[in-house]
Amino acid sequence: MAIYPQAPNAVVMIRPHHFFPNEETKQDNSYQTNALFSAQQIKQQAYEQITVAGELLAAEGVVVHTFEDTGTETPDSVFPNNWFSTHTGGHIAIYPMFAKSRRKERRADIIEFLKQQYRVQDVIDYSGLENDNIYLEGTGAMVLDHIERVAYAARSKRTDSHVLERFCSHFNFEPMVFDAEDKAGVAVYHTNVLMCIGSDFVMAGFDMITNLARREEIINRFKNSGKKIIALSEQQINAFCGNALELQGRSGRILALSCKAYSALTPAQIAELELSVKLLPLDVSAIELAGGSVRCMLAGIHLSKR
Repeated sequence: MAIYPQAPNAVVMIRPHHFFPNEETKQDNSYQTNALFSAQQIKQQAYEQITVAGELLAAEGVVVHTFEDTGTETPDSVFPNNWFSTHTGGHIAIYPMFAKSRRKERRADIIEFLKQQYRVQDVIDYSGLENDNIYLEGTGAMVLDHIERVAYAARSKRTDSHVLERFCSHFNFEPMVFDAEDKAGVAVYHTNVLMCIGSDFVMAGFDMITNLARREEIINRFKNSGKKIIALSEQQINAFCGNALELQGRSGRILALSCKAYSALTPAQIAELELSVKLLPLDVSAIELAGGSVRCMLAGIHLSKR
């Protein structure tokens, strides 16, 4: 089977037992919304939605490693892509997190599991940088082009360019830092809300990149690497259209995205994407209350099986 470096065929998912929108992260995450349901209803819904999403991915041939989170102090544990990432050649990175409550999400048992199942050469742990108040929240802070070896990152409290440069020198990426904000002038808190890079397409809220020259440079870079450009409006970014992940399924590549995101895409955008991938909409409406969507829920595994 062909290997697609951009599209992992395995993911880690965390099934929460005590999910709720995190008050601590609300200060800089403008995508969080107030719930219309009781805490008990949201908790139940999130558990069921993660379960079903995992089943739908597995039905497409994606290997899903599900871990339970029974802790009561980790409301955002459903978003493991922020605290660790895996890389070809057997490398794992562990990241410094902005919110104190989120630091408790890091789990040695998950890293040990990966070491048992996959070839892992080394684990580079940046989490100690929290003591210096500098953060890089994994593949939330960075959207990685694994083919061209570029790490795209929108500056925010959760994305420090110095840590990004350190990551890039360790993992052989070129850093591409930019500023992005919404119409109200609020910085985009995570790059993966803004941008999704597939093997042969990129969809992003390019108009939210504030520096025109930088915006053009980024678009041209994607064009020169042969990627189709799918521009998303700010309204579509708010519906989490940019927060999708390309995966390798049993019979081809799929794009995992939320039902909300899918319904916000235009018929022309859907037709364009379907030339490359099969779209797999997942209902994660309860989880989206916390300001993240499908991409945030999936920690892609770019490691070789043992």
